[in-house]
Amino acid sequence: MSYRTIITPQQLQELSQASSDLVVLDARFNLDDEDWGDRAFTEGHIPGAQRADLARHLAGEIVEGKTGRRPFPDPEVFAETIRSWGIGPNTQVVVYDADRGLMAASRVWFMLRWMGLNNVAVLDGGLPAWEEEGLPLTAEVVSLPASSFEPNVREEMVAYVDEVDAIRESVPARVFDSRGPEGYHGQGKYYDPVRGHIKGAGLADRAETITDDGRFRSPEQLRTHYDALRAGQDASEIVFYCGSGVTAAQNVLAMEHAGLPGARMYVGSWSEWIIDPSREVEL
Repeated sequence: MSYRTIITPQQLQELSQASSDLVVLDARFNLDDEDWGDRAFTEGHIPGAQRADLARHLAGEIVEGKTGRRPFPDPEVFAETIRSWGIGPNTQVVVYDADRGLMAASRVWFMLRWMGLNNVAVLDGGLPAWEEEGLPLTAEVVSLPASSFEPNVREEMVAYVDEVDAIRESVPARVFDSRGPEGYHGQGKYYDPVRGHIKGAGLADRAETITDDGRFRSPEQLRTHYDALRAGQDASEIVFYCGSGVTAAQNVLAMEHAGLPGARMYVGSWSEWIIDPSREVEL
């Protein structure tokens, strides 16, 4: 059995005992302390987990005046990272994060799917859910044999700035901001010099995809949520963005978990959009 969206701690535990072609990735990350995830990993992680760091492994070179804060790496560079994790074409990959915020786990899920992999799932509830089940942690770091993975990049998963500009004022909305209402309206903490959102974009707060205990809402609840947002449009017509192209992936994942595959992500997101002052913004 393969998992392609969400996996529970118990399912992961059973899978780890039954399958040799399994790779677990620890994607914990903190925007305010980028070394925190490495320290947390050293202190304890799910047995066998490999480290997937947003800054080192999941983002490419920032080109001033052109890219946002977290551009994708070159596909061949990322393919080499995937090989170093021991991930082959049929490997079941499970990614986990620190808590209900899912800071980077969904980005890993999205990027591995973008590179052509299918059997990728996010641990529901993150590391706290694993610990709540009484499942083990370890400080032991395990290296896996490199794989011979070859990428099959799915460009159809990504939207670029010119297309976003062309469709941002569509009715019904096709471009959605994944930040919360505060960030959408230019309030609260910002990591970029300009506040607000892309003019015409709707709001699809990623926090609405999960419950108070940090688990994803049921597929039925998520479908109802997204049906209201997309107003009859096909999932492939919907584009999500966020501050820097990380947390918007949570909406793409949640749509797929709801049985609505095909939504896309604007990777450059707000941090790229505001580079050009002629691009319209609003509060």
